[in-house]
Amino acid sequence: MFDPVSIGGFDVWIMIAREIIEVLKQNGVMPSKKLGQNFLCDANVARWIVDQLDPQPEDTVVEVGPGTGALTEHLVGRVKRVILVEFDARLAEYLTDKFSDRDDVEVHQFDGARFDVRNLYKHAPIKFLGNLPYSAGGAIMRNFMKGPTPVVRAVLMLQKEFIDRIVAKHKTKTYGVLSLRMQSEWESKPVKTVPPEAFHPRPLIDSTVMTCVPSVNSEVYDKRLFDELVRRGFSQRRKQVKKQFPDTANWEEVSASLGLPVTARAEEISLDQWIKITQAFDDHPLKSIPQSAGELLDVVDENDEVVRQEKRSVVHAEKMIHRAVHILVFNKKKEVLLQKRSVLKDNFPGHWDTSAAGHMGAGESYDSCADRELKEELGIDAELQHIAHVRPCGNTGWEHIGLYVARHDGALRFPCSEVEHTLWFGMDQLNDWISARPEDFATGFLECWKVFDEKFRKYGD
Repeated sequence: MFDPVSIGGFDVWIMIAREIIEVLKQNGVMPSKKLGQNFLCDANVARWIVDQLDPQPEDTVVEVGPGTGALTEHLVGRVKRVILVEFDARLAEYLTDKFSDRDDVEVHQFDGARFDVRNLYKHAPIKFLGNLPYSAGGAIMRNFMKGPTPVVRAVLMLQKEFIDRIVAKHKTKTYGVLSLRMQSEWESKPVKTVPPEAFHPRPLIDSTVMTCVPSVNSEVYDKRLFDELVRRGFSQRRKQVKKQFPDTANWEEVSASLGLPVTARAEEISLDQWIKITQAFDDHPLKSIPQSAGELLDVVDENDEVVRQEKRSVVHAEKMIHRAVHILVFNKKKEVLLQKRSVLKDNFPGHWDTSAAGHMGAGESYDSCADRELKEELGIDAELQHIAHVRPCGNTGWEHIGLYVARHDGALRFPCSEVEHTLWFGMDQLNDWISARPEDFATGFLECWKVFDEKFRKYGD
C-alpha cells in the first residue's frame, strides 16, 4: 500500500499559493475546469515528485502541463534538457519568459494529446513527467506512452480513480481496457496520494502519483490484435467473450488450454491469458518464424556472380557475400515507414530498420524477392521501383542489396515474430534522429538510407 503525503509547512504553502495566484492573475489565467487546471502549491510535494523521476545529468525530460512551473523549478539544472508542453498559450508565454535565459529549456505551446512524439526520438531515452489535467490525462498518456515510444520512465499525477483503473486486477469491477492496455506495456505503481488542499483551486477528489517503467515480458504477440480482442471482449462487458471473438481459432480449445470456462467474461481473464488468447487467434503464417537458419541462399562474389549455395546460418557465421533486398515505403505525406525489429531476430533485435527487408533465396531474383518480402513483412501489394544497388560491406552484413521504393497509404499487417512495431517518420525527423543516435538503427538500414538520401538530395522527387 502507498502512503498519503503530508503537506509540509503551512506558512510556506500559503506563500506559494499566493505566488501562483498572482502569476495566474498577471497572465490573465482563470483556472479552467474544462482544461482540468489545478495548480500544485506544495513545494515539498513538487520536489518529491521530481525526485521519483530519478533525474540524471544526461537525461532529457518532457513535462506535459507544467502550468506555472511548480515541478519544473525542481528539475531545471539537474538534467541535460527539459522540454515543456503547455496547452494554455498564456502560460506557455509565461514559461518562455521565465526560462528565457536557459538553453536547456524549450517550451512548446501545444496540446499534449497531439504533440508529435516522433520528434523526441533524437533525444531518447525520454523521461516523462506531468501533473496531468483530469480532463485529458488518458489521451496524453496514450500519445506519449503507447508503443512504440522513446519514453523509458514516467512519473505522473492524475485523479486517484483513474490510476486505480490502470492498476486494477482481473475479476474486479475497475478492470478493463485501460488496465490491460497499460499493464501490457508498463509496470505502474501508485506511490503517493495527494489531497485536494495541495492544489489551487482545490479539486473535489484525491490525486495519486504513479511511477511507470516498461514491462518486462518475454512473450511476443501481435499488439494490434491484442488491442482489438480486448476491445471486443469488453465492448459488452457482461457477455461471454466467445460471442465477441473472430473465428480464427476454436474458443473451446483455447479456453480449455488456459483453464478458463467456455463461458468466461472479459473481466475474468488475466493479462497473461489475454496475451495467450492473442497468440492463439493470430493467424499470420509467420507469427512464430523470425528467421530460418536452414534457408538456402546463393553465395556470390564481389561482382554479384553466383558461386554456390549455402544455408543461411553458415553464410552469416562465415561472413560470406550473399544477396538481399531493402524496401523503403513512403506515404502521400512523403513520410517513410520504419519497422522496429522483433527481439526474436538474430541480428539487431529491437533496432529500427528499413520498411521491409530480407534475404534472396537460392535462384530468386531481386524483383521477385522484393515483392515477396513486401507482402510477407507488411501485407502490402504495391508497385516497386528499383533505385540503387548497395555494395556489400561489414555494415550491410556482406550483402549485395537491391534497394527499392514503394508507395502505400493503407493498412499494414506484419508478423509479430519479425516486427514489433512500425512508425511513419518525416525525412527531416529521421535524418535528425540518425545524426543524434545512429546506434538505434540496424547498420544495413543506415547504409541503404545514406544511398537513398544522397539520391533524393541530388534528384528530388
